[in-house]
Amino acid sequence: MLAAHLDPLAAALFSLLAIASLLLAFVMLGSRWLKDYMFAFGAQSWLIGILSALIGYYGGYRELYMVALLTVLFRGLVLPWLILRILRQMPAQREVHEIVSPASSLIIGAALVIFALLVAIHITQSLGLNSNVVVLALTVMFSMKLIGFQMLTLRHEAISHILGILVLENGIFLGSQILVPGMPLMIELVLLFDLLVAVACFGVLVRYLLTHIGTTSSRELRRLTG
Repeated sequence: MLAAHLDPLAAALFSLLAIASLLLAFVMLGSRWLKDYMFAFGAQSWLIGILSALIGYYGGYRELYMVALLTVLFRGLVLPWLILRILRQMPAQREVHEIVSPASSLIIGAALVIFALLVAIHITQSLGLNSNVVVLALTVMFSMKLIGFQMLTLRHEAISHILGILVLENGIFLGSQILVPGMPLMIELVLLFDLLVAVACFGVLVRYLLTHIGTTSSRELRRLTG
């Protein structure tokens, strides 16, 4: 495993990028404005793209340079652009109806990070991996997945649900890049294509909701109609 055999400089760079990516997830939790979510996701994707390039450099995985380029292009530019187009169709530019306040969301998110850290430590001890980078990678991966689920369950706006799914997937992607950097390029391409399809489908859903219901908040959706 590459992450378990890194020199101090590489380990510091990987740790810095992973922590910065996690902090951007907290930016989404602490804000009510939907554009903040989108910009934070775009910046997070750029950091993950840089991380992929560094892993390719230090590990000798040349295919990761292509993965890094595609990550920056699609996750950092194309997906935020598509989400921005969806936002322009929406009358509300912020979370209007909140289940919990942003401050409470941050507290819940911090508790999830602590839980993820405990799980990561248990896993690394079980596998006999005494590497701080491995523990950090697992912690960030689990934390971002849990924060993504948190956004899906505690936010009402459709755009929050889109970004919750994208943050969840970013966590998986970040962890896989550090822990399993030899993942075939074709798998990465399939994941990127799935994300594009998911965002496009959500765009169609948002337009339908605005046309027929007049809102994009799941709070107003009480029943399914055929």
